[in-house]
Amino acid sequence: MTLMTELASRGLQALLQQLLHPFYYVGVLFIVLQYRRQIAFERKLFSTKLHSLLSETWRTVLWGWVGGLLASAMMAAVGATVEPEAVILLWLISLVLILIKVRFLCWAYAVGILGVLQVVLSAFPVLQAPQASWLIAPLMGVSVPSMLALVAVLHLVEAVYVRTQGHRFGTPMFFESKRGKIVGGYQLQGFWPIVLFLIVPMQGGSSVPLPWMPLLGGDVWAGGWTIIGFPVMIGFAEMTLSRLPKAKVRLSSSLLALYSLVLLAFAALAACWPFFTLPAALLSILLHEAAVWYSRWDEEHRNPIFVHSERGLKILGVLPGSPAEELGLVVGETVHKVNGMPVRTKRELHQAMQTNPAFCRLEILNLEGESKFVKRGMFSGEHHQLGIILAPDQDVLYYAEERQAHIFAYLSRRLVGLLSKRENTRSM
Repeated sequence: MTLMTELASRGLQALLQQLLHPFYYVGVLFIVLQYRRQIAFERKLFSTKLHSLLSETWRTVLWGWVGGLLASAMMAAVGATVEPEAVILLWLISLVLILIKVRFLCWAYAVGILGVLQVVLSAFPVLQAPQASWLIAPLMGVSVPSMLALVAVLHLVEAVYVRTQGHRFGTPMFFESKRGKIVGGYQLQGFWPIVLFLIVPMQGGSSVPLPWMPLLGGDVWAGGWTIIGFPVMIGFAEMTLSRLPKAKVRLSSSLLALYSLVLLAFAALAACWPFFTLPAALLSILLHEAAVWYSRWDEEHRNPIFVHSERGLKILGVLPGSPAEELGLVVGETVHKVNGMPVRTKRELHQAMQTNPAFCRLEILNLEGESKFVKRGMFSGEHHQLGIILAPDQDVLYYAEERQAHIFAYLSRRLVGLLSKRENTRSM
């Protein structure tokens, strides 16, 4: 039997295994709930939606398969040693962690915790209770260096996705700044259900030799190999008041790429010298938290940019398919004049547009602060503000909490995390 035939045969078995895996559908359901909540926020704040539930879900699922194949190819070179029981254990840990915070739905935390537990149980065998052998056996059988390498590879794929697609997941929001004013910002949050097909060593598996030798595992590959399929969730959650969405995702993707490279180096050290297993497992968690902390620290030390000024009205968002999108208006630009009239408030914007309801001429200050002029005829039925979402003024009715939503907020039918400005004003 040739290598290609063997790969195809075992790959089809892994595909069937994947399609029957319940955790994959749990991940897809979570993504649907995320988009449903995101669209509900958009309708509440802007009386329209900026994303489509069906198209965004299908696009996310499709890219999850593409990313899974990419990660699987990289792991074929690195080498993976994982048992199906260990995959179930990691998913169970992740589902427990998600009850604490949604962003903990990441194997950086689950694998890190598993690695620490394995080291502790190895150092203190007395803790290995016989009645818990069903749990301890798969935990002790996990190759922590291999799983840490997998986490590193997944975060490298995530870094690419965040860099190229992250801004598309952005939802313009209204937040309360540290000075108590309502300002514009973006909630950037996206998840991908990654489908992995890993070539793993297995005694009694395929005897067809691989044309390459995986970096991790060594002699364990001599007994044969097979392919297993299982799902993994990757994703990111960011909030920004001080950067444009594309700038924020560039920063986030750079931090993720750095994290993956450092973790991959420590995974290699742990594979060669078991002493590094505990430091590598701890770094899987601590470096991930350090990236989150740095992002927040960076936000706290910068000023909000989605606020109006004496120069005009700041554009927070542009509706898809709107006249504003056709005119080439982009997030972060400033509406300086409309039909020759300076605009400083939404009221002035409406009055300026009414001076010539059939035609609109705009003077826009671009991201470099330079003027550009655009014009367009107006037709009946089009958005009364050209499809521009403006930064908030102090008369807005609702704004969102900055803290990340709890998992039960995704299951709730009401918009948990949306605050009423009027209610807060009365209570002061």
